[in-house]
Amino acid sequence: MSKLILILLLITTLIPSLTLSQQLSPSYYRHTCPKFSQIMEQTTTNKQITSPTTAAATLRLFFHDCFIEGCDASVLISSTHFSKAERDADINLSLPGDGFDVVIRAKTALELSCPGIVSCSDILAVATRNLVTMMGGPYYDVKLGRRDGLISLASRVGRSLPTPTMSVTETINLFKSRGFSVQEMVALTGAHTIGFSHCKEFSSDIYNYSRNVQSDPSYNPRFAAGLRNACNDYHKNPTLSVFNDVMSPNKFDNMYFQNLPKGLGILKSDRLLVSDPRTRPFAELYARDQNAFFKAFTAAMEKLSLYGIKTGRSGQIRRRCDEFN
Repeated sequence: MSKLILILLLITTLIPSLTLSQQLSPSYYRHTCPKFSQIMEQTTTNKQITSPTTAAATLRLFFHDCFIEGCDASVLISSTHFSKAERDADINLSLPGDGFDVVIRAKTALELSCPGIVSCSDILAVATRNLVTMMGGPYYDVKLGRRDGLISLASRVGRSLPTPTMSVTETINLFKSRGFSVQEMVALTGAHTIGFSHCKEFSSDIYNYSRNVQSDPSYNPRFAAGLRNACNDYHKNPTLSVFNDVMSPNKFDNMYFQNLPKGLGILKSDRLLVSDPRTRPFAELYARDQNAFFKAFTAAMEKLSLYGIKTGRSGQIRRRCDEFN
């Protein structure tokens, strides 16, 4: 009897997530917004050509959105006099504007073509996929039909996003709390193959690291010297930044993983991937085999894109992506 009750409880727990996933489909807008894919393709392509940092900005924005309230575009909401929104949490203040802009452009075009039909969360998910593919990364399916979230609070962000100073254990536990394995965590971290980091995020690793050494010994010494030179004025100019992948910064590939054992990882959390026995096997595999990385990244992104999604009455189709209806 107790076994039967346990099985019933397990089924009851799984049904909601299965139902939500089954409600979504890559062809969700086939009849209600026939030009959806065409508009998204045109918008993302034009934006990336105009602003080459758009792909990395959008990928980071998508990750920051999904990890807090789920993939519901809550990060796009602007703060009001009465409420400080997610995007204004300290860790989100450095999110580049290009990610927000590509969503706004797509939403504007889609509202003209099929008003009130396409959610901002679907736009962000597809824009991310399109831009990853444009940069040479893998194509993966994006199921559609999400609704936009009804909550966006800076107070809910806290330590819910990984930071460069987190230990491997802290990062693993953070991903685990959202249902992601160590392998999936390492694959998703491979997104650092494009984009950049602000000097202030790693300044403590390259300046006055200890009494005896100027920089973290896990850096390649010449690389550390180059970083010090590039970040020399970061106190005066907090926007100073460097590419996460110095070898092929504008290409989505596995070079990021190849850089790590050479001491060419920008962030401490990156370099730790090749020193911790739990993450090293996956980092080494992806450094050797780009196809293995792409396959793992595809599976992890498809899973991430369904995390915490809203459907039906649990969300809405926003008229504007930066404010609730």
